[in-house]
This record gives sequence, C-alpha cells and structure tokens, in this order.
Amino acid sequence: MTFDSTSHERAAMYGDNKLKIGLFGANLSSGRTPTTIPERWSGSWDDNLRLVRMADAAGLDFLLPLSRWKGYAGATNYQGNGLETFSWACGVLASTSRITVFATVLAQLFNPILASKMCATADQIGHGRFGLNVVTGWNDSEFDMFGISMKDHVDRYEYADEWLTIVKKAWSEDEFDYAGKIFDIKGARLAPKPAGGSRPLLMNAAASAVGQEFAIRQCDALFVQASRKSDEETAATVKTVKEAAAALGQATDVYTVGGITCRPSRSEAKEYFNYACYENADLEAIEELMASFKMTRASLGDAEFEIRRKQYCLGYSGLPMVGTPDEIAAQLARLSEIGLAGLGLSFINYSDELPYFCEEVLPRLERMGLRVPAHEAALA
Repeated sequence: MTFDSTSHERAAMYGDNKLKIGLFGANLSSGRTPTTIPERWSGSWDDNLRLVRMADAAGLDFLLPLSRWKGYAGATNYQGNGLETFSWACGVLASTSRITVFATVLAQLFNPILASKMCATADQIGHGRFGLNVVTGWNDSEFDMFGISMKDHVDRYEYADEWLTIVKKAWSEDEFDYAGKIFDIKGARLAPKPAGGSRPLLMNAAASAVGQEFAIRQCDALFVQASRKSDEETAATVKTVKEAAAALGQATDVYTVGGITCRPSRSEAKEYFNYACYENADLEAIEELMASFKMTRASLGDAEFEIRRKQYCLGYSGLPMVGTPDEIAAQLARLSEIGLAGLGLSFINYSDELPYFCEEVLPRLERMGLRVPAHEAALA
C-alpha cells in the first residue's frame, strides 16, 4: 500500500494558505496561560466544542492538543483538568468538517500497535483529517504516575524512532514482524487502515540535535521555539532546521507556537495582557512548572529565578504577541517571511478572543496574500 501524506484528504494542512494557523492547548484548563482571572479558559468539552466549530467555520488549518496527565497545583491547578487527546480528537473530528485535528501521544505510555489502531480509528472518523503529534516526554512526575521510569534523552528518541517505525508499518502493511532493540513484534495486523490511502500527518517538537534529527527523518513537521528576543534568532533556527532537512533529503515544514492578545488599541491589549499574565499570575503553579524543568531558587539563585518566573507568566515556550490587529498581522507576516510554515496559537480565553482575531487579523493576512478566505478554504 502506497501512502501519500499530501493527498486530498489532508487538504486542510496542505491547502492554499501560505501561513497555516491552528489552535494549541485548548484541551487543558487555563490553556497556555497560568492565570487566576475568573474568565480564564475552562478547557471543558462544551467550551472546546464551541471553539472548534468556530475555528472550523473560520477556515483555520489545525487543532493541536497538549498531552498532560497531571496539573501544576497552585490556586488553579494549572492544566489539571485536561481532556485526553485521542478521545478529544475523535469527538472534534466527528463535530467538524474540514479542519485537521491532531492527537498528542507520549510514545512510552502507549504500545505502538495500540496507538496505530487508535490513530486509524480517529482517521476513519475524520475521513482523513487526523494527525499525530509524537512526544517523548520530560516530566518525571507524569511517568511516575504510570509506574514507568523515564528514559534518558537519547534513549527516549531511540524508543520513539522504533515506536513510530512500527506504527507506520501497521498503517501500510497487511501483516508484519518487527525485531528491534526495543520491540519484538510478531504477526501484526491492522484493519481498517487510515483513510484514503494516505497516512496521518506526523509532527514533533524538539530543540536538541538528536530530537530534531528524529523529527526530520520521521515526521512531516517540526515545531521549534521562536525567540522572544528577535526575529533574526528565529530565522537562524528555521534556517538550521531547513539545512539539516535538506542534508537528509527531506522537506520538513517548520512551525512555532505563540500566544495572542489582540485589541483595538495597543494600550488595551497591553493592559489586558498585564492584568492576566502578571497581575494575576498563578505563581505557585508557575513555580511547580519550573521545578519540573529543574529550575528552582536553589538551582538558579534569586535574581535569575525571578527573571525566569516572569518569563513563565507568559506561558512557557510560546511567543507572546500583544497589540492591535495591524500589529499582530504584521508580526505573523514577518514570521512567515523568515520561513515558518505556520503557528499554533493560544489565547487567554480561546472562545472569547478568537472571534475578534478571525474578524480583524485573518482578513489582513488575506490581503497580504498569506491566507485565503474561509469559504475558499472550505472548497479546497
């Protein structure tokens, strides 16, 4: 069976939008913003359902959930109420018509044959609109929940490499054996296969050389962290990935993540951003999140700890974008110019803020030639 990951069934991610835009992290309470404000994102299924239908109708390209198995305590138990991503994806795919919907899988927690079946089922539900975000994990306490020891960094990617090779075989071969360093699979069969004779899109987020090499070889898209200092630093990161992909004969799309606070005036945007992210930050949850990355007062010292904690108020690893529709559109255009294929965006409250973004920012991107109108995207 021959697979083409850019076939018509995957059109929402390979359509005419030069800059792909998706939503990131909406399956978790508070999303990507550790804030205590009462209007923070609930992460409930009902709110998600309203949001994803809105995104589908607006012509957005993808929906990407975060895999989180426990929250970060604090006043809000930040990200503690989380919808499991495969179940979430199936519900979303059944409730939308054109948008690409990802699940995020921590490979070490799921047997690859089981995962391949879950993916194929989701892809059948979505008629070819399912994608898989493969992660290797980093939070010891989540592995502890499952009674599993987290492997070291290199071994995690070696595991993910065999894991994903088996998943791909299950999607494409009628029956197979696999004997590797980690897995010994005999007589594996999978039916039904993914929809339309094409495999689900694959993505990964990695910063290390070993992680990026894995993503370039095995996946269609790599998420990198955009610099909060300058577009030039982000451009250098994109260039490095593109060159590494070319050396391996791959054409990997590069994405990043960002948080949007958009209002009619810059002062309104900054005021709300400061209110949510600084004045009402869930500092206890932020400190627990930082501790999961081995960042504490003891390890960093007071001065550096305060700097890092302020950075984490903005949502870890995302690029904060605060301003008017003109300013947000211009910043997104710059990111496209430096080679990014798209962004996974978050909002302080997704469903409250997405309509204004769609009404004001998307038309500006259309006029710049970076997006097509929603009705045209629906016909792609």
